[in-house]
Amino acid sequence: MKKFEEKTITSQSIFKGKIISLQVDEVELPDGNTSKREIIKHPGAVAVIAVTDEGKIIMVEQYRKAMERSLVEIPAGKLEPGEDPAHSAARELEEETGYGCAEMEHLTSFYTSPGFADEIVHMYVARGLRKIEQPAVTDDDEFVELMELTLEEAIQYESEGRIKDAKTAYAVQYLQLQQAIGK
Repeated sequence: MKKFEEKTITSQSIFKGKIISLQVDEVELPDGNTSKREIIKHPGAVAVIAVTDEGKIIMVEQYRKAMERSLVEIPAGKLEPGEDPAHSAARELEEETGYGCAEMEHLTSFYTSPGFADEIVHMYVARGLRKIEQPAVTDDDEFVELMELTLEEAIQYESEGRIKDAKTAYAVQYLQLQQAIGK
């Protein structure tokens, strides 16, 4: 076995939903003992840092049931089976905000909660934004309000707790760094 590898002995599917599934694995630990691991399987997601020519960050406000409150976030969404992440990022930007872009550049990818979930988020930077006359519509169960914030407003929203999710906090820090180095 590789260093720290946990070999799966058994895997039991507990739940299969529209977005996630849950399984419980019995694993052999590096020292030979066994343990149980509860694992959430997720198809992956994309998130988009989009800034207008006027320097406004494109965000959306939406209700998040798991948090029982509304949050302000950068545009993001779940990958469809077999979908290219860059295509998904452009689709989500259009559906949630009505914006398209000339360029979609991959910035980074990160795991959201590797202790119990395999979800990976692919982060993109959209450049050359333009409003689309007939944008794709959001999902039937998705209600969002478009927001355009300055970097200073986004920082203020973080201090007020209106921006609280990791991908959006990452985006704000990225934009702060870009501003600090003069890009």
